[in-house]
Amino acid sequence: MRTGTASLPLHGGHCPPWLFERMQRLGPAILEVIAREFGPAEVLRRLSDPYWFQAFGCVLGFDWHSSGLTTTLCGALKEGLRGRENDLGLVIAGGKGRTSRQTPREIEGAADRLALTSLQPAELVYASRMAAKVDNTALQDGYQLYHHVFIFTFDGRWAVVQQGMNETSRMARRYHWLSEGVQDFVCEPHAAVCCDARETALNMVARESRTSRQVVTELGQQPPEKVVAEFSRILETDLPHLALPWRHDVPRASYLNKALLRVYEAQPRDFAGVLGVEGVGPKTIRALAMVAEVAYGAAASFRDPVRYSFGHGGKDGHPYPVDRQVYDRSIAVLEQALAAAKIGRSDKMQALRRLSKIAG
Repeated sequence: MRTGTASLPLHGGHCPPWLFERMQRLGPAILEVIAREFGPAEVLRRLSDPYWFQAFGCVLGFDWHSSGLTTTLCGALKEGLRGRENDLGLVIAGGKGRTSRQTPREIEGAADRLALTSLQPAELVYASRMAAKVDNTALQDGYQLYHHVFIFTFDGRWAVVQQGMNETSRMARRYHWLSEGVQDFVCEPHAAVCCDARETALNMVARESRTSRQVVTELGQQPPEKVVAEFSRILETDLPHLALPWRHDVPRASYLNKALLRVYEAQPRDFAGVLGVEGVGPKTIRALAMVAEVAYGAAASFRDPVRYSFGHGGKDGHPYPVDRQVYDRSIAVLEQALAAAKIGRSDKMQALRRLSKIAG
């Protein structure tokens, strides 16, 4: 399954309450139809597809290309699905800003509340944290994460939709993950990327960064003072010749020594273990990547992994203002079909199925 990212311009403003209320009803209704027809796993596949996700937001009447589509759509789905998890067989956790940091607690809370005894919450929490750590630290493309949503099924499959901001370019980039497509958290975890804008990026999860990841892991097992000494020597002699995209100040040796001490004490077995050490952020990874390249010839990749239907109109009036009457009719049709299906009457669902075949 192909997953990827999308880049969007940052827009101000907010979603009007009348539209958000409708999004909370129509969005979950569409997802419930998909879950009933194809299973909860198919919902994850759809949400992990950047093209489908964008079209979904357009169907719900939000701006066709703004960064707010990500946060508003995910927020509407989370609110609309609250208390209806058993209808779809999935849970949505996380959100924007501070809410994103509650994701682990929400995952564990949902497992208890819904009595999902076969689920392994610790594994889901690990997946959530690694997805965020990879896109904020291992992939340094200039976008700082501020939104993280984790969607999972009752049998433990999951998808991630998260978004970062580049304040300089006034662009946002959305990252999609899907569990069935992730064989290794630190090697090509999102296989397709959709966007027009490419940038220079330190990409430690690229396939061609494999040797660099190995050397960085080995450096983390060395005494911190040895690595800091090598780093300081490189700064004095070789830095002007490097092609690394230093987006922030080069870390001071004192700061680097503290971070490396945590890594050394943890003795990570692989690069994922290095990333998982508390306190290891973008600066630490850049410093280790620089030592790995200059001292040991293990170059990291700078390949940016990014590449990139209206049914009811758009909030900003493009291509036309949201038609509230048509929107409400769409909600009513889906909600009536789902209500009938729950009591054994599937005629309306069958009609929708026939209509989709005609449209296809």
